[in-house]
Amino acid sequence: MEKREQKLKPGMAALYLVICLAIIFSGYWVFQQAVDREDGIRRGLDIAGGLYVLLEAVPTGDEELDEDAIERAITVIRMRVDELGVAEPIIAAQGEDRIRIELPDLDDVEQARSIIGRTAMLTFVGPDGVPIVDGSHLVRARAERAPEFTPYPFVSIEFDAEGTRLFAEATGRFLQQPIAIVLDDEVISAPIVRAVIPDGRATIEGGFDFEEAAELALLLRSGSLPVELRELESRLIGPTLGQRTEEVAFYAALIGLGAVLLFMILFYRFAGLIAGIALVFYMTMVLGALTYLPTTLTLPGIAGLILSIGMAVDANVIIFERIKDELRSGRTLRSSIESGFQRAFRAIFDANVTTLIATVVLFSLASGPVQGFAVTLFIGIVCSMFTAIILTRFLLRLAFKAGLIRSGAYMGVKT
Repeated sequence: MEKREQKLKPGMAALYLVICLAIIFSGYWVFQQAVDREDGIRRGLDIAGGLYVLLEAVPTGDEELDEDAIERAITVIRMRVDELGVAEPIIAAQGEDRIRIELPDLDDVEQARSIIGRTAMLTFVGPDGVPIVDGSHLVRARAERAPEFTPYPFVSIEFDAEGTRLFAEATGRFLQQPIAIVLDDEVISAPIVRAVIPDGRATIEGGFDFEEAAELALLLRSGSLPVELRELESRLIGPTLGQRTEEVAFYAALIGLGAVLLFMILFYRFAGLIAGIALVFYMTMVLGALTYLPTTLTLPGIAGLILSIGMAVDANVIIFERIKDELRSGRTLRSSIESGFQRAFRAIFDANVTTLIATVVLFSLASGPVQGFAVTLFIGIVCSMFTAIILTRFLLRLAFKAGLIRSGAYMGVKT
C-alpha cells in the first residue's frame, strides 16, 4: 500500500466534480423524457391498456391455408392499424393458423374492431373513377427480375377469364392513361397503360428495387385473401392495473437503488460513491435507449430492467473486491486499480456474454411480453458492461489523479 498519500489537485478535482454533475443532470433530463406519456418510452398493452384480439384463419373454397396467406392477412391488418395511429402495435403470426393483435393505448376501440374485421377489397380503377376489376379476378401477382427486358424489378400479374376480358377492354379505352390499384380505399400504385393487354397478363414497372416490388406484389395478393379470419378471442384491457404496477415497480426500483448505493458506500467508501455515479449513467443509457429505439416497455420488460440493474452493481462489486485483494497483497494504490480491473474483466465479460446469448435465444423463440423482457435485459447488460468496464475505470483513475482517493481506506480496505 502506498506510504505517501496523494495530494489534492484542485483543478482536476473541479473537473471530476463537473463530470459527475453532468452525469447526474443528464440522467435527470433523460428520465423526464422517458416518463413522458406521449413522447417518452412506449408502453405495452399490459401497461398502457388497449385491445387484444386473437384471429384464426379458416381456408375458403379450394385454396389451402399456407404461410403466404397468413403473411398477406397480416399485411392487410397492419395497413389498417397504421390508419389508427397506434404506437408500436404487435401484429404477429401465432402458430400455423392464428394471428395475434395487440393495440396499446387506443382512443376508439370500436373503430379498431371494425377495421380489423373488415374484408380486404382490392380494385383496379380507371381514370374516370369507375372500377374495372377487383381482387377476386386476380389469380397471380409476384415480383420478378428480367434484366434482358428491363433494368428494374417489376411486378407481374395475371387475371382469370372474366378479369382478362374486362381488363382488355379497359386498357384499350385508357391507353396512355393511369389505372389506379386501390386496396381498402388507398391507392397503392397507379401504373400508366402502355399497350392494350388482351391476354390478362400485365407487368407493373415503377423504377423500384426488388423489396419494393415484392411488397407491392404482396399487397396485390392481399386483395384476394384465400382465408377467412375468425375472431377467437377479444379483450379490452384497462390501463389501471398496468399503470399501478408501473408505479409500484418504479418505487421499488428507487428503493432498491437507494439500498444498493448505501451498501456500496458503506463497504467501498469513495469507490462506492463512484459506483453510484456510474449507475446513474447506466440508467441514463438504458432509459435513453428505450426512449429513442423502436422498443416497447412491458411489465416483464420492467423485470428485465431491474434485473440488469443488479447485474450492473454486481460487476462493480467484482472489480472493487479485486482491487481490495491487490491492496491487501501490498501493491500500491495505482497498480491495484489497474490490476484489479484486468483481473475482473474476464469474469465480467464471460458472465455477461453468456447472458447476452441467452437473451438472443429467448427473443428468437419467444413472443409478446417475453420478447420485451429479453430486449430490456439485453440493452441493460450492454450498458452495464460499458459503465463497469469503461466509465467506472475512468472515474477511478481521474479520482486518483485528482487526489480524491489517497489510500486504501478510500476503497474500503481497513488499515
